[in-house]
Amino acid sequence: MATADSVVRADDPFDLTFSEAELDAHRDHITSFIEAQVDAAGVDSVVMGLSGGIDSTLVSHLAVEALGRDAVHGLVMPSEANRADNMSDAERVANDLLGIEYDVIEINPLVDSFLDAYPDAEGDQLAVGNLRVRCRAVLNYLVGNHEGALVLGTGNRSEALVGYYTKYGDGAVDCHPIAALYKQQVRQLAKHVGVPDDLAEKTASAEMWSGQTDADEMGMDYDTLDSILALHIDGGVPATATADRIGVPMAAVETVREMYESSAHKRAMPPGPEPLY
Repeated sequence: MATADSVVRADDPFDLTFSEAELDAHRDHITSFIEAQVDAAGVDSVVMGLSGGIDSTLVSHLAVEALGRDAVHGLVMPSEANRADNMSDAERVANDLLGIEYDVIEINPLVDSFLDAYPDAEGDQLAVGNLRVRCRAVLNYLVGNHEGALVLGTGNRSEALVGYYTKYGDGAVDCHPIAALYKQQVRQLAKHVGVPDDLAEKTASAEMWSGQTDADEMGMDYDTLDSILALHIDGGVPATATADRIGVPMAAVETVREMYESSAHKRAMPPGPEPLY
């Protein structure tokens, strides 16, 4: 994991911002998508985890626009790894900004019960971090099944392309409304729909363990990651030209390419052998 001083930041990030007309179009497109997914599932409501981060904040806003506040149920699921201000932000979104029903469910007892059953994993930061995320997914579906609700995800395009999410954790949902948006576009659309700047611009963290930030773990900030993804991975611009265009070392582009290729299994169904007949 990188330190704050070693995080790569592009000298000239690629501008992926939308025009006002494009923002309106994406807003309508996503709310229509949420409505269509709910209709197709034959349900009337959705449940989703609220972390206090920008992705869940934007999705919850758009879900309320699409379905109404009475049809959106938020779950705030803190653990010992979560900063108190993030959990406060999650409740602020649910209570003050949206006025939706929400529950606060502590996940430490669940995590502890798993570690009691398999103590060999105690102290394994990555394994336990992923366990926390998967416990939240189980709770999402417990509530969703009980209420007959669809589980909304909060994954964006940047995270999906480099596999920056937990398999069968925050990736275990019924749909991802903001899946087409790079992180900088998530922030821009959030501001457009009325999310306060302090929430839209806050430091991103998956909070799988204390002190974690996305930039430190990936070794670059999101503007840099988005630029490399848009140009090199999605756009097919050669690695050298990408590095020169945005002003980063070639190693940064190669790192993103490696993350993209090594996480392909997360973006596909689990493999099985072809039928013999």
